[in-house]
Amino acid sequence: MRQPLSQVLAGLGALDVLVLGAGQAGLTAAVAAAQQGARVLVLEKLGHPGGSTAMSSGLTAYAGTDEQAAEGIEDSVESLRADILATGGNANDETLVDVYCREQLTTYRWLKDLGVEYGHIHAASGQSVPRSHATDPSRMIDTLARRAEELGVRIVYGVRGFQLMQDGDGSVVGVLVENGGSLVEVQAAAVVIATGGFSRNPDLLAKFVPQMAHAIHGGSPGSEGDGLLMAWKAGADFRDTPFVKGTFGIYPDDPRENGTGILAVYKGAIAVDFRGRRFVDESLPYKAIGDACLALPEHLAWQVFDQQTMDKDDPEVHIYWFSGRLATGLLQTAGTLEELADLIGVPADELRRTVDAYNAAVRGEREDEFGRTSLSGTGERPTELCRAPYYAHLSGASVLATYCGITVDPRTRVLDVYGEPIDGLFAAGEVTGGFHGAGYVTGTSVGKSGVFGRLAGLAAAAHAGVRA
Repeated sequence: MRQPLSQVLAGLGALDVLVLGAGQAGLTAAVAAAQQGARVLVLEKLGHPGGSTAMSSGLTAYAGTDEQAAEGIEDSVESLRADILATGGNANDETLVDVYCREQLTTYRWLKDLGVEYGHIHAASGQSVPRSHATDPSRMIDTLARRAEELGVRIVYGVRGFQLMQDGDGSVVGVLVENGGSLVEVQAAAVVIATGGFSRNPDLLAKFVPQMAHAIHGGSPGSEGDGLLMAWKAGADFRDTPFVKGTFGIYPDDPRENGTGILAVYKGAIAVDFRGRRFVDESLPYKAIGDACLALPEHLAWQVFDQQTMDKDDPEVHIYWFSGRLATGLLQTAGTLEELADLIGVPADELRRTVDAYNAAVRGEREDEFGRTSLSGTGERPTELCRAPYYAHLSGASVLATYCGITVDPRTRVLDVYGEPIDGLFAAGEVTGGFHGAGYVTGTSVGKSGVFGRLAGLAAAAHAGVRA
């Protein structure tokens, strides 16, 4: 039974850790702190948990797991680290990357002990070996919320953080929150900001990433930058705002869109513009493909593929669930390329020339026009587009997550503009910057939320003087 905030506060007494946000980062922080014996309260402004995590593909990048061993995949922490830095253009905060690499297996085992289950391993963007561990993101959120409540964590929904409370020395001592039209003071020995990004805040997007003006705005409805603004007012520094990019594969402006899009290009599709021509190497990370798509006059493109790619359909992972898109009418299909071209409104002769040239490159008869030699995240060669029926998915680039934000140190302490910790304030998940750098390895966003959420909970509990 959900209780109003006033009743919850009356029953808690002195609060050790206050967590803002009930996505993966916030819930892992709450569980970790509660396991140390802390009195923990989680405030979520929406009416349900999940945040952007619940809308994600559910892929997490781990190296050296039981699932990888069972599938005969050899991986290492050194390889994981190299991939993260290379994809991030070495603009990453290496200390945060090192923490992730050091803690990812511990976090993986900890989450499994809590009841999170992982399935098949997928190869994906930025990975030198397959390391995307699939899980149902909504089920993971439900598992974390249930475990938190079993540990005595109180979660209150419909309450929005408004302003950090600071004492005369600048230490954070709680949060002023909006509750039922009134402002309420919630005092705590430590505060963890895990409020997600700002993909749903047009003003912040215009301020920090005007190059995303033609992108689709997605992500959780709660991703409005609340925590970022609160931290900013308290003196926090920011990182990586120039690196925000749009994720390719999102069907524009359709209520049937589930928020994650599809990435048929990763399984063998080509991306073509409205002239029926390719415009990018489809094995690039999907955010790089997103940039190329936004540079087109229409800011949209078509993913075109054949039955061979459709046969790689995987309902376990939304971005590879092609048959699901077919069932909802978001895929166009036809028996020939010429018929498909007519359906999607591109010149049939150009699409035929494009596919013929691509197939010739796949056969090794010529160089690929854009240098594509493999599928993304794997050394596997692409196959020709030659097996009917053929399919097309209209795709734009969507800012689903912002991958930048509050500057934190390896202990998840929020740093001010002078690089000094703001006492009592911690942050984890999408609201933080520094880890990804200029690029994003698939699975490291969900991974980052789990790894640094857990560490933030431990650090906040320790700051509050709690010892297990």
